[in-house]
Amino acid sequence: MTITTETTTTPLGQQAASLADHAADGATSAIRSTQNVANEAFDRLSDKVESARSHAAPLLNRLTSQAELAARRSAEVVRDTSAQLRDKAARASDTTVGYIREEPVKAMLIAAATGAALMALIGLLRSRRD
Repeated sequence: MTITTETTTTPLGQQAASLADHAADGATSAIRSTQNVANEAFDRLSDKVESARSHAAPLLNRLTSQAELAARRSAEVVRDTSAQLRDKAARASDTTVGYIREEPVKAMLIAAATGAALMALIGLLRSRRD
């Protein structure tokens, strides 16, 4: 049994060029594969963002409606409270006028005493500030 080996003699420059071509092809293939994976990932992310946006829109609409309803209710409460305060002030005014008509001397004495008390308080505050 005889074994013979054939040796191909290709120049070293051609072998280097061939290896460089294979390496370049491998790198190009890897780059394309990476681009494909990145594009798929971006497509999935875009789909998820679109899905999230489509789910968020009804929620935002509902929240906006609830906020508007709360604002309307608050405005109604303010109007009602304001009306109640006006009514109470009118009744207090009517009561005061009625008291002054029924007891004019007492009303004048109360007003004078209140004025004197206020003047004394103002005088006290001024003397402390000086």
